[in-house]
Amino acid sequence: MNARTEPAPAESDAIARPPLVRELLLVAGLFLVYKFGRQLATGHTGEAFGNAHRVWDLERAVRLPGETAVQSLLLHGDAPAQLANTYYAAVHFPATAAFLVWLYLRRPAHYVWARRVLAAVTAAALVLHLLFPLAPPRMLAATGLVDTARLYGPSVYGDPATDSLSNQFAAMPSLHFGWALMVAIGLIAATRSRWRWLWLLHPLLTLLVIVGTANHYWLDAIVAAALLGLALTALHLPHRTATTTGRPRGGPVPAQRDEHALVGAGR
Repeated sequence: MNARTEPAPAESDAIARPPLVRELLLVAGLFLVYKFGRQLATGHTGEAFGNAHRVWDLERAVRLPGETAVQSLLLHGDAPAQLANTYYAAVHFPATAAFLVWLYLRRPAHYVWARRVLAAVTAAALVLHLLFPLAPPRMLAATGLVDTARLYGPSVYGDPATDSLSNQFAAMPSLHFGWALMVAIGLIAATRSRWRWLWLLHPLLTLLVIVGTANHYWLDAIVAAALLGLALTALHLPHRTATTTGRPRGGPVPAQRDEHALVGAGR
């Protein structure tokens, strides 16, 4: 075989995809554990509202920008509020699921890493939800914010007194923001396009949506980012190579000099 066309050896860091059935069961199990765990935090109404006042006062003490400035942008008409509510309700889970599916199919090394990071962040969030129940700003009269989902729709929550499907006192940290930020970081790390940094628009838009709809405080996103940072520090990113970022592994190898041919080149 000619040295100019001899294929390169397989990359040593190529990682096979984990078994699909095992991954489906694992992800489904983690989701069920999280949903069950959130239910354990229900019923702490007094504590949740007490913590909400503390968070609101702390934000004002450290001079964080008011959430009202973001929400005012959505209240100039029905369309902006409805669009934000739809984004909050419809993008969170599908975007994260699509991210994991794409990594599983195209970047298995990054899939394993991303799934571990998301699981670690979600587990830490569950612990905080249990230890620090927090009413969202839409429930706290002192904020002056309105529940845009209730006023304009669509809404994913029912009446807190009767809603048995979700824990509405699990505002901190915001997994909407934490997962969105991880999706962006994961796609930036796993791809090579010069446009890949635009994925940061997803967590930025998510941040504006969760604050503008009064579902979260700024501190909810800050804590989520901190937890994600700890998880990323503990669970290192796969080594960035042609294999892990999608560059073809095969193809011709640059021509190499034939030492035997060079021996008699001057004859």
